[in-house]
Amino acid sequence: MTEFGFANEMVEKMCREKYDWIDIFSGGFAGVMLNGKVGFIDTYGNEVIEIKYDNAGTTFANGFARVCINNKWGFVDTTGKEITEIKYDDAWNFVNGFAIVRINYKMGFIDTDGNEVIEIKYDEVYDFENGFARVCLNDKWGFVDTTGKEITEIKYDNVWNFENGFAMVYLNKKWGLVDINGNEVIEITYDDVWDFVNGFARVCLNNKWGFVDTNGKEITEIKYDTVSDFFNGFARVSIECNEYGFNKWGFINTNGKEITKIKYDKVWDFVNGFARVELNDKWSFVDTTGKELTDIKYDYVWDFVNGFAKVKLSDKYGFINTKGKEIIPVIFEKADDFEHEYATLTLKITVDETGKIKPFSKK
Repeated sequence: MTEFGFANEMVEKMCREKYDWIDIFSGGFAGVMLNGKVGFIDTYGNEVIEIKYDNAGTTFANGFARVCINNKWGFVDTTGKEITEIKYDDAWNFVNGFAIVRINYKMGFIDTDGNEVIEIKYDEVYDFENGFARVCLNDKWGFVDTTGKEITEIKYDNVWNFENGFAMVYLNKKWGLVDINGNEVIEITYDDVWDFVNGFARVCLNNKWGFVDTNGKEITEIKYDTVSDFFNGFARVSIECNEYGFNKWGFINTNGKEITKIKYDKVWDFVNGFARVELNDKWSFVDTTGKELTDIKYDYVWDFVNGFAKVKLSDKYGFINTKGKEIIPVIFEKADDFEHEYATLTLKITVDETGKIKPFSKK
């Protein structure tokens, strides 16, 4: 294959002598122009799409190419068959099995057989994502499924794509969520909402945050200044603690219960059953009950790996186990995580002129 995608140099030479213009190859096909008309060739120079069109999309997208005659658009497949009439005022590439088409400033969708599965009646539409498309009519938005059924009324001021079975909708400056059946499972009463992650969605009201479950139930009071998504069964939450805007952090579980006091300067997500916490520039861990594993005394700590966590104190390194015990004293210059039951450690020692090792000090 040549640098430009032809099967060999002889084919490339022949094509360049024959055609007025050749586009780059994509998906095994390249657009060509001859005497003001365009079509497509394959890597061997075969004219797979007849050179008769006034214009064409630059590439095949998902097995189809847009083609134009007399300012009207349609589609051809890789055999050259026109799967639609060349009748649309505009057409967009196929995405997830459907292509947007436009006639007389109205938009709809066709499928890969060329059927108009979504009626060409909308003012604006977006490509299908996760089985649904956003559609707009008279400045109001809703959703259609792949059969063309409107699963919601076309009544919202704005909508977002479905993620994890739910979509955010906006009406009268408030947000909520609908499910794949079009039910408003999260009432449209919130100032802001986020997509569901691990079964819960963040919601905001009057600049305070909380969570709702997939039934729309608020599992917490809407009282936090900042929240993070649930991860491994817990979410980080914070409350502003003074006039300078500094927050204190803690954790809640999936029942909305605060398993720790909201007192830490920084917290990280739970990993392998423990979360790192910082207070007054010192670090430790809490377990899933909220209990502190050690005194909050280390200059830094790392997540548990294979049952052990690296800790740092006064520029020295060691390891603690899941009981909080220092199984490797904090005396080493360097330390790597445990792997296959072993960890690599570096210890600095001092010797006198006779080669005798001076007594070791932890300082």
